[in-house]
This record gives sequence, C-alpha cells and structure tokens, in this order.
Amino acid sequence: MADKHLDAWLDCLQFDKPDRPRLVHRLDKDTSGVLLLGRSANAASKLAAAFKSRAARKCYWALVVGVPKHRQGRIDAALAKLPGRAGEKMAVDHDEGKRAVTWYRVVDNALKRAAWLEMEPRTGRTHQLRAHCALLDTPILGDGKYGGADAFIAGTGVSRKLHLHARAVRLPHPRTGKELLVEAPLSEHIAKSFDFFGFDEHAAGKPFVAFSELE
Repeated sequence: MADKHLDAWLDCLQFDKPDRPRLVHRLDKDTSGVLLLGRSANAASKLAAAFKSRAARKCYWALVVGVPKHRQGRIDAALAKLPGRAGEKMAVDHDEGKRAVTWYRVVDNALKRAAWLEMEPRTGRTHQLRAHCALLDTPILGDGKYGGADAFIAGTGVSRKLHLHARAVRLPHPRTGKELLVEAPLSEHIAKSFDFFGFDEHAAGKPFVAFSELE
C-alpha cells in the first residue's frame, strides 16, 4: 500500500466534499515534505496560478555529501534532459537548456563530511535542486542518480534514501489573499540523519528570511 502514488489516495481525502481534492503541484519521487491540494476546483486553480506566476515560494532542506566552497550563493545554470535512455536525468546545457536558478546557503556542516543546505528554487525545472547540488560537487545524500557512489557515506549507518525535503511553501491564501505559510516536519530517515550529524532543526530559523538580500 505504501508504494501507491498519491493520485490513488485522493478519493480517501474527499471526506464530505462533492469532489475529490486536486493536486496543485508535485514533488520528485523520494522527496518528502509539503504538498498542496486544492479542496475545490476554484481553490486548486488559484493555488496553481500562484505557482505558475512564482507568487509561491518553496523552501527545501537537503543533506549533501561534502561542503560547498561558498557558504551562500546563487546557482544560475540552465538544464536540459539528456538524450535517449538517460532522458529522465538533467544536465547543465547553457546552449539548449532552460534557465534554472537556485538560491542556497549552508545552515550547518559536520566537518567536511556533510552539510545541511537550505535552498529556494527560483525556477521549477525537473530535478533542479539535485542537478545543482551535483554541480557544486556536493551531491544530495542518497542521490545515486546525480552523485553516483559519491552520494553515499559508507560505514556510518546513515540511510541511503534521498535526503531532500520540501520544508515550506509560502503563497497567497486562495480565498483571503493573505500570506499562507505551510511547513512540514522532517521525514523519519532525514530526522535520524540530522541526529547522527548533530544538526539542530531550529538553527535554520524562519524559512525564506535568509535569502532576503538576494531578492
């Protein structure tokens, strides 16, 4: 049952409403965290419009192998799908790719072995954060697709699952227009890895605040 796609569970979330909820956006496979649903067609339409217009902002946490050279910055590297059987994987392609921009900062690090990144994608390309972290030579922990063997830390007992978490979404409320902030707790395997490396969730502070100088 646990391997079912969320689409298969939407009927269970209908409750007393005449229609089942609608997915507003999606997360990459194996990414945990915030996922918004619209309880009505009108709400879903307004929420989707916020994502399309970039009025919605998304905050991600990731544990990466190694530590980026710069503690904070902006990655501006166009991405395109690789041809053929590798088409599900993205690669930097400044000529044919679509622009992809990610803001990031190092919240904490465990010596040079691993780092906790807060990231905000300013564009919505497929696998954007995974490809951009690999570009920094710090692949997301557990991301063998983009980091190969370098995405794992042997001999530690740390989970081999993907350590990418959609921490928060901020957008206008579809009915009132007021700011709506939705946050999600860490998944179990990422929380255990935080404990292993000695990271304190509260060290990140409020989402989106740290990138105000980049706006």
